[in-house]
Amino acid sequence: MTKTIKTFKKIGVKEKKLPHDLNVPEKKSTVNPIEDQVELLKKQMHNTSDLTLEDMYVGSIKSKLCFIDSICDSTFIYEKIQQPLSLNGAINEEKLQLNSQQELTQLFSSAKLYFSKDLKDMGKKLIEGYALLLISELDILCFIEVKGSEKRTISEPTTQTIIRGPKDGFVEDIQTNISLIRSRIKNQNLCFRKYTIGDDTGTSVIVAYLGNIVNDKILKEITQRIEDIKTFAIFESANIEEMIADKTFTPFPLVYNSERPDSVTAHILSGKVAILVDGTPFAITAPATFNDFFSISEDYYQPFFMATFLRIIRYFSFVISLLLPSLYVAIITFHHEMIPTALITKIFSQREGIPFPAVIEALVMELTFEILREAGIRMPRAVGQTVSIVGGLVIGQSAVEAGIVSNFMVIIVALTAIASFVSPVYNLAISTRLLRFIFIILGGTIGFYGIILGLIFMVAHMNSLRSFGVSYLTPVTPFYPEDQQDTFVRVPFFFMLSRPKFLKTKKPAQQYKDNSPTPPPIKEEGQKE
Repeated sequence: MTKTIKTFKKIGVKEKKLPHDLNVPEKKSTVNPIEDQVELLKKQMHNTSDLTLEDMYVGSIKSKLCFIDSICDSTFIYEKIQQPLSLNGAINEEKLQLNSQQELTQLFSSAKLYFSKDLKDMGKKLIEGYALLLISELDILCFIEVKGSEKRTISEPTTQTIIRGPKDGFVEDIQTNISLIRSRIKNQNLCFRKYTIGDDTGTSVIVAYLGNIVNDKILKEITQRIEDIKTFAIFESANIEEMIADKTFTPFPLVYNSERPDSVTAHILSGKVAILVDGTPFAITAPATFNDFFSISEDYYQPFFMATFLRIIRYFSFVISLLLPSLYVAIITFHHEMIPTALITKIFSQREGIPFPAVIEALVMELTFEILREAGIRMPRAVGQTVSIVGGLVIGQSAVEAGIVSNFMVIIVALTAIASFVSPVYNLAISTRLLRFIFIILGGTIGFYGIILGLIFMVAHMNSLRSFGVSYLTPVTPFYPEDQQDTFVRVPFFFMLSRPKFLKTKKPAQQYKDNSPTPPPIKEEGQKE
């Protein structure tokens, strides 16, 4: 292969002073000689050093092969371009006449080809992983796909781990992610719609949905918002999420994100729309409801009663993470009568000598723990976990011994931190961490009244949120009795007959109306069959 590649004479790109106007002419006819086309290509690529230009003679026909070696794979160049040319007998006899698109298609039958008469396509297609074959006797541009780049192997997701279920996760290559979805949904109605977003980055964005299930109004709204995006760069799906979500100032995530193909596939099957972005392993699905952030794929791989129990624990942990420090501060500050006498005596005996009020104590401890958490995440993995654990133990113990905080406050902050880790989606956990400080201030200033007032405002705010026209608190408000089968509890599969009603899908049925499996009746001895 190396020997064959060396048969091409490589031409270096020379530095030349460029004119001020580098715009490509609007004229689409390419009657220019090869050298003029090469010069125009150099201007389009700004004389980049990884642009490779190779002289070739196909039989007696002069041609030039152009490609970007940092994107293209030399193996593909050999297999898709050099090998078909070397095996063609007409080349050695110099009888080959490449003067039509049909002849090129037959010659490079094993490769993906793209033809164009627009000179502006030269630079665009090269950065997409195509090689350009310029032929002196042909008035058309022939592009041959030879893209090849290093890809991360499919591995287990790191942000959403489960005990039972598939262990594969999305990667940064969008084609691999599409194949992971295709392998789970072998359905001709599965559609992928491609967009290119970002004037500078040209990032590929894929919208995935089931054409026979999805609500056309929701699909149209999502695709319209994606088409309306005007930006210079897209680096991660979070950029798309922020640009298409309803423009509401809210700490709650309005779009679901996951790096698990099975979770995204389940959302597509339920009638939602998935969005994949090239360069990130995180896919997003919409519309999203508050309940989506408490459901994980493992709920459907465990017995339904265990899944229900674990889901209730997640809701309970959310309440603890949000309200426990503020409730403690409110009780200590204003509502002593709510605690048994023996317990309140114990608490105040430990608080004796503490220089700060409970609200300041709670805010300082919570802020300290947030700093430790971020330090543990951002530091190298070898020492990050050690820093967060040892730092928490040392600082907590030292603060208690110094009389700055009480033992009960350390216990409250630790329980709150553990409860916050139960959240299966990181976006919701961040929202809880932010709101916790607001509730601590409300509980420390006006007690339970402040906490209740904050809850009223929070629920009212959540009720006002919309995710692509769907109420955020659906199916609780508005209330859909049919959708309660998979909200706070998870009923058995044979009872989950319909898709979410609030999505108004084209195909509401999700399961066949079969009776639950039951063993045959035991017949008495002597009883007739």
